[in-house]
Amino acid sequence: MASNFLFEANKLLRQHCTNSFATKSERFKTIRLIDRQLVELGFKGVALKGLKTRHVEALIAKWQEDRLNPGTIKNRMAHVRWLSEKINKVGLVSSSNAKLGIENRKYITNNNKGVTLTQMQLNLIPDQHLKMSLRLQTAFGLRREEAMKIQPEKADHGDHLVLDASWCKGGRDRIIPILTEAQRQVLNEAKQLTQGRSLIPAQRTYVQQMKRYENTCIQINLGKGHGLRHSYAHQRYLTLTGFDCPAVSGIRVRRLTTEQKAADKAAREIITRELGHGRIQVTAVYLGS
Repeated sequence: MASNFLFEANKLLRQHCTNSFATKSERFKTIRLIDRQLVELGFKGVALKGLKTRHVEALIAKWQEDRLNPGTIKNRMAHVRWLSEKINKVGLVSSSNAKLGIENRKYITNNNKGVTLTQMQLNLIPDQHLKMSLRLQTAFGLRREEAMKIQPEKADHGDHLVLDASWCKGGRDRIIPILTEAQRQVLNEAKQLTQGRSLIPAQRTYVQQMKRYENTCIQINLGKGHGLRHSYAHQRYLTLTGFDCPAVSGIRVRRLTTEQKAADKAAREIITRELGHGRIQVTAVYLGS
């Protein structure tokens, strides 16, 4: 039986829907985790509106003791702040992660995390919709949710794709240029396959198709599929600058010439927008520094 905390939190989730299924799913998982960990920390029977600063501080301390990545803690805190806003307790937790003792994210690793989708891997996938989603990810650097929810007919605007906010993380429209014949070909094939629909087959839900995606990526040794976005970013950087990004070349930005540094900065701004991120720093995860 669900606790009062979890029951009330779920009511709020249903009342305040988000465009992104992924965000809603992560929010629910975080809330369920918080409910369980509050009990483990000795706070039994905490009602949602009884949530206090000491509860939040205890959770942060536990997550830090568990040596969680700062990015993971910050993501959880975003959901805590969402909860506090919905129960009219905006002052429950500081808006500054630094004041809460949470370290900055370590975005930059300078590791090449790009992966290549091979024809051999594609041949192992019987699901034509799923196969097309992976091809679109490769061609346009889409997130996996976007590569399933996209309606190719609607997205095609001639020389660029327009991704509807309802398909994207954070609920923001996004524009991605169509620059190559390979991109045009895969998009045309996607339009022919879907006939005005999305890349989620009519007989399946998004959740069911996502599960098939995850299982298939494991089966064909593609990990979580995120490496396809890394490879897209690497190729765009090369096209825009004429040289490989630090994650590929191993050459740090500080060693570039003045002219190369200017090209690097301009390319990062473009790629940040195309990947659907709001901050240029995040793109360093893909490109290195």
